[in-house]
Amino acid sequence: MQTRPIAITDTISFGGGHPPLFIAGPCVIESREHALRMARTLLALRDELKINIVFKSSFDKANRTSIESFRGPGLEKGLEILRAVKGETGLPLLSDIHEWQQADRAAEVLDIIQIPAFLCRQTDLIAAAARTGKAVGVKKGQFLSPEEAKNILDKGREAGNERVFITERGSSFGYQNLVVDMRSFPILRSFGAPVVYDITHSMQKPGGEGKQTGGTPQFARPLARAAAAAGAEGFFMEVHDNPPAALSDRTTQIRPGAVREIITDILAMRAALPEI
Repeated sequence: MQTRPIAITDTISFGGGHPPLFIAGPCVIESREHALRMARTLLALRDELKINIVFKSSFDKANRTSIESFRGPGLEKGLEILRAVKGETGLPLLSDIHEWQQADRAAEVLDIIQIPAFLCRQTDLIAAAARTGKAVGVKKGQFLSPEEAKNILDKGREAGNERVFITERGSSFGYQNLVVDMRSFPILRSFGAPVVYDITHSMQKPGGEGKQTGGTPQFARPLARAAAAAGAEGFFMEVHDNPPAALSDRTTQIRPGAVREIITDILAMRAALPEI
């Protein structure tokens, strides 16, 4: 089944036979300088590989494992930094909101509003994001089956927005572990919207290092290949130039060189499977 395309900007769509969409950037906005540096790196990668990239970074990580963890610059300063990224690079933007009151303010800057996995059932939050008219990406909670995700799409559509899609990030089948069931991609695609695969967060081991999340980054490349073959039409990666020093998700953020390899794999897989 071919999905219907979703427009991200006037010139970028994914799904429905369009080229894959790549969502990439640091987990959290660490500083203006770092965000701009990573955006320039991704812009160069976009131009080299002739792909569509959306720059992703969170202005607030409200779901950190520890209350002591770095959360980001907050809504106003974070959106100011993201506006600067778009102004310099022209890259479309994605960030997440955690409260329905943030939706309209975020929509002034973002091209995609993201709903975090733990908030994927929050009706008011999804509806507020959808009513902005922007594309909305909802992370499927690790506690939901793929069949249940149809209700998320229905909420967005009932709020008047057809540009809502689901991001698969794995399911919890045991303590501090996530597993990606490749059957979820054709199931999610059957609801009509293209599906994004979250490479980064499916490698997580939530709370696996006490007050920090652990991870298994060695599986990023094979899982990305498998998801591309199973029908994913978008790919989400958190990218950092020095993951061990990152202020969030240091065990699962991916270096730019490895990102290039993963994207090359995905493009080759898509070329071999033109029916996707």
